[in-house]
Amino acid sequence: MFENKEYVLAVVNEGNFSKAAKSLYISQPSLSASIKRIEEAISAPLFDRSTNPVSLTEAGQEYVKYAREIEEKERAFSQYISDQYHVLTGTVKIGGSSFFSSFMIPRMIAAFQKKYPHINIEIFENNTDILLEKLSIGALDIVIDNAIINDDRIKATVFSSERLLLAVPDSFPVNKALLPFMLKSADIKAGKHITGNFDVAMENFKKEPFILLNAGNDTGERAEAILKKHGIAPKVKLYVDQQLTAFNIAASGMGVSFVSDTLINHLNTEPPLCFYRLSDPESERNIFFYVKKNHYLSKACQRFIEVAGETE
Repeated sequence: MFENKEYVLAVVNEGNFSKAAKSLYISQPSLSASIKRIEEAISAPLFDRSTNPVSLTEAGQEYVKYAREIEEKERAFSQYISDQYHVLTGTVKIGGSSFFSSFMIPRMIAAFQKKYPHINIEIFENNTDILLEKLSIGALDIVIDNAIINDDRIKATVFSSERLLLAVPDSFPVNKALLPFMLKSADIKAGKHITGNFDVAMENFKKEPFILLNAGNDTGERAEAILKKHGIAPKVKLYVDQQLTAFNIAASGMGVSFVSDTLINHLNTEPPLCFYRLSDPESERNIFFYVKKNHYLSKACQRFIEVAGETE
């Protein structure tokens, strides 16, 4: 019944029989015949072929659910055997948003592959919801993110902590009145924002234009909470999807944005921005490694997490 499950999954992934056949390097009639045999074995159709792309029937949805579970268990067992009886090899599939994929994961991979050159790394870049869903079905091994999630299928382990700061264009007059609290990127990299007393009142920025992140982004949600708590209805010039985009727009002089010290610490340039620390607890958060609960975590993945912790 599940012997040729990869044929069904290929059609689901590709959206039609023709593309699925090409991806499997078989003919379309051969693929159709194999799926027909599965449907005969379970006495129910798996696909509604009248739609474009083809869609799953109720029986098809259940079949795919179990097929993916079996596929995941096969991968886990294969990795277990490899870990126990062979040289440490395999593939680690890591997911991250564009920010983490651009700034943090490359450094982790470089350090990891110096120690374990025979282990392959694959990076998947997407938004948090999609990455965590892929993790939950076994399509990813590890996800790196800063979102707080409540999902019984996923285990979160703290990797590091970070702080959100206000990034204000150098040209804004408000900076002149806040010189004792002003920080530059070199100060952030030196950790002055952590050890010094630089907390500034959010009310100082209530008349400034803001660049904020769209709903569904942890940075955006924290920014909205901070602004609301201080009774500030911001003049929003732009809403964007990524923290790095907001940072670059702020650096162009258009408005104030909320950015993490993680981002600033990974910059090689001195942007034309002044940074301010806020006292709000919402400005502090953790970065997590997420893995699937009750799932065999390969030695390769375990080693990656260990090495990544050493790069912090």
